Amino acid sequence: MATPNKTVFWFNDGKSPNVADALDKVKEITLHRLKFDGPEADNWGAMSASQVYCICSTRQEVPEQYQAKAPLLTRCPDLLVVSTSGAGYDTVDVPACTTAGVLVVNQSGGNADAVAEHAVGMMLSLTKNMPQTDHALRNGSTAKRETFKGWNAKGRTVGIVGLGEVGGRVARICGLGLQMKVIAYDPYLTAEQCQAKGAAKVDFDTLLKEARFITMHCPYDKDTRNMIDARALAAMQPGAIVINAARGGIVNEQDLAAALKAGHISGAGVDTWMDEPPAPDHPLLAMKNVIATNHTAGITHDSRNNMANWNADQVVQILGGGRPPRLINADAWDGFCGRFERVFGFRPKA
Repeated sequence: MATPNKTVFWFNDGKSPNVADALDKVKEITLHRLKFDGPEADNWGAMSASQVYCICSTRQEVPEQYQAKAPLLTRCPDLLVVSTSGAGYDTVDVPACTTAGVLVVNQSGGNADAVAEHAVGMMLSLTKNMPQTDHALRNGSTAKRETFKGWNAKGRTVGIVGLGEVGGRVARICGLGLQMKVIAYDPYLTAEQCQAKGAAKVDFDTLLKEARFITMHCPYDKDTRNMIDARALAAMQPGAIVINAARGGIVNEQDLAAALKAGHISGAGVDTWMDEPPAPDHPLLAMKNVIATNHTAGITHDSRNNMANWNADQVVQILGGGRPPRLINADAWDGFCGRFERVFGFRPKA
């Protein structure tokens, strides 16, 4: 029996460079470049015959029917792998994939430097009141310089929620570069692991109480949805600054707006939103002490190259029978191996 073609499908999301550009260079892989608004019959025909789905990781950019959830898995019986374009996997139902024996992999770390730099840049801009000063100058204000007096970051405490690829880099920049005290909440790391990354491990309530700056770098899931809500904001010290460059929905945007309006929170940097882009009348966009960006923290020339090439390399490795380096659902491995062997005639290496 002839060995099936190694087949990958990807929906053109307008990003460049992208994984399809990288996979085009791999002769043994057949690549389907699809369009969300393309003929559905053509799309599903290509999808149902493919083993790998390279998917955008931003939920607002992928129509529901093309998100990697149970209905799609049912219609794609040969699908073995879902590979997201970035660190997130909001467009993937990981438990459903695990049940189906489908591996989920991401490109965690590919844009980590970009996101960490963006988060720290927001933090420093807010503590120096740069948005307010910029706005005042552009609008002809004659306010004295003392009006915009800020604070030094050195010696103050930054609390990092999620000490993974991005959070670890934020810890290094803040601890070594700015000589700040760094604490972190991460239930998946030991105190020793946190210390190795430059942070003292604390529980969530302690982080809220002690940190002048709180920056979010965790996934969006059932445990982190609305993690920063009215209760959490009230527990922060007066004048705290909140940064979210992780995923929309981790910070409750309405509660944050209320805390900023009340003056308890002095500033916020928001890169990721529940709805992207946010509506023009969103309350946070009307506030001068908010830096708003449109999920651009990880978008640099460097990170786009990293994510495209890492994604392609990982796909090639899996289709060659190797275990991927950035596997999200390790529990799917045994089921995946059996399905892979049925498709390709040999079993992947553990």
